[in-house]
Amino acid sequence: MFAVIRTGGKQYVVKEGDVLSIEKLDVEPGQRLLCGDVLLVEDGERTLIGTPLVDKAAVVVEVLKTYKDEKVLVFKKKRRKQYRRTRGHRQQLTEIKIEKIYADTSAVPAASITFERVKKAEPAPAAPAAAKTKRIPKPPKPKVEAAEPPVKSKKADKAKAKAAAKSAPAGKPKAGAKKAGKSK
Repeated sequence: MFAVIRTGGKQYVVKEGDVLSIEKLDVEPGQRLLCGDVLLVEDGERTLIGTPLVDKAAVVVEVLKTYKDEKVLVFKKKRRKQYRRTRGHRQQLTEIKIEKIYADTSAVPAASITFERVKKAEPAPAAPAAAKTKRIPKPPKPKVEAAEPPVKSKKADKAKAKAAAKSAPAGKPKAGAKKAGKSK
């Protein structure tokens, strides 16, 4: 007998007695849970496929321990930009053992199933947000009328002429061009 269960956004094929690591559950070690997200159950005679979940099917699991997985290094780099970042991440996991798979929990006496259901962690109630302050827009800049153009100085004119002379190409004369000079 095996089943496909969904927990932590992932799906697992499980049999009775399997031990597997799943995304962290907020449960103490030693506690038993009833996982109700069963997608498929196969018991040898028949196969029940859920749409998306199988009605009245459940899997009883025991939490063995919670721990952190091995460190995974995250490295980012942008070439030729002197940008490198190295970060580490350790995923929190819960190790569980599959105790029993029920295709139909209505046939099982209610006294034997007194476990908590695995459910998504509810978000903590948000603290009341601080009163938001309104932004006061800046006053528009006053328009300035066009002023007279600045007076040019002889010194500035000489500097511009010198810069233009430096940037002008001092290339070779064109082929076929006559040299200026005395003729015989």
